[in-house]
Amino acid sequence: MRPYPFVAGVLALPATLLAQGQRPMTFLDQQLMKNAGSLELSPTGDRALYTLSVPNWKEAKRYTDVFVVNTSGGLSTTRQLTFTRDKNENTPRWSPDGSFFVFSSNRDGATNQLYVMRPDGGEAQKITDAKDGVGNYAFTRDGRSLVFAAGKSEEQQLWTLPVAGITEGKATPLTKHATPIGNWQLSRDGRRVFFIAADSVDHANKERMEKKFDVRIRNEDIPLNHLWMVDIASASEKRLTQGADFSVEGMSLSDDGKWAGVRIMPNDRYVRTVNEAGNSADLHLLNIESGNLERLTNNQNIGESTLSFAPDGRTMAFSASDDFVYFKSNKVYTRAIADVGGKWTKLGGSYDGDVTIGWWSADSKTIYYGDGVRATTQLMALDVASNTVKQVTDYKASFNATRDQVSGKLLITYADPKTPTVHFVADRVEDAATRSTWKQLTNANPQIAEIALGDEEEICWASVDKKQTCGILVKPVGYQEGKRYPLIVAIHGGPQSADVLGFNGGYGAQAYAGDGYMVLKPNYRGSTNYGEAHKWGIVNDYFKKGYEDIMTGVDQLISKGMVDGDKMGVLGWSAGGHWTNWIITHNTRFKAASSGAGTVNWISMYAQSDMQYVRMHYLGNKLPYGDFEPYWKQSPIRYITAAKTPTMIHVVDGDPRVPRPQSEELHMALKKLNVPTELFVYPGMTHGIPDARNQLLKSVAEKAWMDKWILGKGGFKWQDVLKTLEESPTSRAATTSP
Repeated sequence: MRPYPFVAGVLALPATLLAQGQRPMTFLDQQLMKNAGSLELSPTGDRALYTLSVPNWKEAKRYTDVFVVNTSGGLSTTRQLTFTRDKNENTPRWSPDGSFFVFSSNRDGATNQLYVMRPDGGEAQKITDAKDGVGNYAFTRDGRSLVFAAGKSEEQQLWTLPVAGITEGKATPLTKHATPIGNWQLSRDGRRVFFIAADSVDHANKERMEKKFDVRIRNEDIPLNHLWMVDIASASEKRLTQGADFSVEGMSLSDDGKWAGVRIMPNDRYVRTVNEAGNSADLHLLNIESGNLERLTNNQNIGESTLSFAPDGRTMAFSASDDFVYFKSNKVYTRAIADVGGKWTKLGGSYDGDVTIGWWSADSKTIYYGDGVRATTQLMALDVASNTVKQVTDYKASFNATRDQVSGKLLITYADPKTPTVHFVADRVEDAATRSTWKQLTNANPQIAEIALGDEEEICWASVDKKQTCGILVKPVGYQEGKRYPLIVAIHGGPQSADVLGFNGGYGAQAYAGDGYMVLKPNYRGSTNYGEAHKWGIVNDYFKKGYEDIMTGVDQLISKGMVDGDKMGVLGWSAGGHWTNWIITHNTRFKAASSGAGTVNWISMYAQSDMQYVRMHYLGNKLPYGDFEPYWKQSPIRYITAAKTPTMIHVVDGDPRVPRPQSEELHMALKKLNVPTELFVYPGMTHGIPDARNQLLKSVAEKAWMDKWILGKGGFKWQDVLKTLEESPTSRAATTSP
């Protein structure tokens, strides 16, 4: 049993745990988790392909191989099919007759090419040699062709290979479009490909980038996109949308090939190139034969889902905010396709939660979808005729299901507090509620059986205004009733999100539980899964209710004798960082805090961030300009002189969502006020820390900060991080399992 790094000062564990050979979880364990993905059922549903991603910690990379499993035999029938060390095999796709599959790999060079392999094993055969590599690919439903995209992103075109004799065939170009091919889809009959392409290429802009005049222009003007169609047999192209006042940004196709749902955005550079651009797109219905384009929605700042077509060929639907009011729960809207200009019917209005579209039943009478229900996620069923929503499953877990379009079987992704993500298959949607009928397909992390995990449960309490608030409590490993434990309050981001009973959430809460901490993950006001009123509870007063929810949850744990009120820390990322900043400026009860990508000044944040409309909605529903007070009174920096809590700060250098200056402003203020503080700036251009080593660094440094200020022990040392290169497994073969 290898040592357990990064749990500084591990508390003595009960003898029963030691007898079982278990040990506490570490942050390194989290980074060494393997991930099963790209699950693909064979056409008859008797076998499944998937990829297993395995970390190589020393090289700071992940590598993937392809596995196959018999869906009736389950895990015992699992076989590894590819063994290319330090290379990647991705996205396996079954041939229409199930006799072979295709996958992409960089096994022969720097670019991805396509390979053919039989499911009973043998050598893979290379079938493409595209100069700049292969992108997306798919078999046509009629079984005749394999279509794939190839070339650099700025030059990408479509190609085809005949399925008959695929290993001897030669790829031929399907498109020779004047501009690169973007998003594309095959028609169900396999005869046509629909694709989105720009009207032009800005060659001067391309040239200036190549010559290192690489200044980034905010809201840069970019060419318009339009929808095209190409016939696979003749390779003839046809333009389907026209116009200089709009751009096509997405599409969906009806099964009968007669209709396309088109997402259209206005020709406005300040709308098309910002994060919230999706809220400015509207849905249109395109008659593919006639070219007639009917506008279906006109909802500025309201995001709508992709248009969905029922199997009956007569009905279409989409989901959007209730009555098209920004921020309200999603409902489904349906209408007959032929009823041009007709009234939409709202479905799910009486359900206090989101109603969306996952898939339709074969008879078009039911829409299945997933939704968060308190501290879980479940499968829901919307009865179209009766306009009622029914909860299909009831697991204390994170449960997600999709239906395989060809076999009709159900693919299930499941995780709970003691079970890392695993995959199952069920024969029918009716079997979703009966776990004993499922067949397990993956078990990527059997090593978790060697790890002692703290028990987790959903708990609830009354907030200041007597409203019920809930969250997840993670008890320390070896928890003893009547003993008071140090507490970490781990606040989720969003805030339109929720902590659920999945595996090791709360910023690696089980590593804290393994070292004797209790962890509270509050689903405070503003969170999803607890109804619309709960989600709306922070509008116009962002922090007050959420702050009260969090603190009353802490008080309940103290009053029950579970937590030592003199040994508490708080941490969070994004919205969790926002609330952390508010907490440290409004009380001194916590001995330590860690703020990740948190805002302190809503006035400057409004302009710095890539999201404005959602900020405005939370903070008073008007622009800050002309009246800063609504934004200023909700800014933690206004109250910064009250801060006394030692605070660690983390941010990604190029974070577009909560930009680095917010963290700089907090750090400077705390430093000048003589509050102990550290600022860690991570490389990257994303809202989260992008690379595994820095993710580990953040976790280790954060916990060391908590240990120092809460328990008076430890403290961060670079050696604790550097030694992981010697302590972690390095052999891919040693860490690969089904």
